[in-house]
Amino acid sequence: MKIIEFYQTSQKPVLSLEIFPPQASYPVESIFETIEELKDLRMDYISVTYGAGGSTRDRTVEIASGIKRDFGIETLAHLTCMAHSRQEVDKILETLWEEGIRNIMALRGDPPADDEKLDSAHREYHYARELIEDARQKADFGIAAAAYPEGHPECRSLGDDLLYLKQKVDAGVDVLITQFFFDNRKFLDFVDRALRIGLTCPIVPGVMPVLNAKQIGRMLSLSGASVTAELRRLLDKYGDQPEDMKKAGIEYASRQLEDLLINRVPGIHLYTMNKSREIKEIAANAGL
Repeated sequence: MKIIEFYQTSQKPVLSLEIFPPQASYPVESIFETIEELKDLRMDYISVTYGAGGSTRDRTVEIASGIKRDFGIETLAHLTCMAHSRQEVDKILETLWEEGIRNIMALRGDPPADDEKLDSAHREYHYARELIEDARQKADFGIAAAAYPEGHPECRSLGDDLLYLKQKVDAGVDVLITQFFFDNRKFLDFVDRALRIGLTCPIVPGVMPVLNAKQIGRMLSLSGASVTAELRRLLDKYGDQPEDMKKAGIEYASRQLEDLLINRVPGIHLYTMNKSREIKEIAANAGL
């Protein structure tokens, strides 16, 4: 089933979760234990991330197909293209299709940190749009892509970023899922601007609970997402108190979801960080 069908037919906001493959030193079964703990949420689909340069490619495929086979939950397999040739991408897409995976999250991605040879002149892919075009030609995949409510960190302006986003959608995107943000007004303003330039596909807010102050600090530096005054106060107050920070982060995320639902978003995409207990509590607080 293509994930766009959930947004077209569901009478309630679509709930999706994002998980990431465990490190190579951990057994892959550990992620299925997490899914077992989360399945009571009755999520519509689960997205499975893909490491920089394809570092978790095999595990992404294994986990996505395993979730669909063993839990009966639709999956969205992430696929990045920057570090791959077109021949490699063609083979990956073929493998995904053979494994019964019908939805991909098409991303440009980043090169591996230790790959100094991957300069622009030697890449076969430069933009996610090119991957979207190839996937659309390869098979009848459902295709999701990333959107950035505050603009892509490498883009000069939000206006330019929206135009590039429209190019991706015109190339064959069914659903847009946003990068995490902490100020709902920025997301709602972004949706309004997207509608004004003719973007009519579902734009799904991606929400990441702040459960660990150090972890979110690194993510903020990479993403360019802004922090609200309220969240900054929480980080300053509880940054050195892990359990209190976790409680405050759960409360903040719960209220963020409640407000998004009041504003009639098409769905909620929760970045779980593979934390089942906390995600279940947030979903329950928000009435999901």
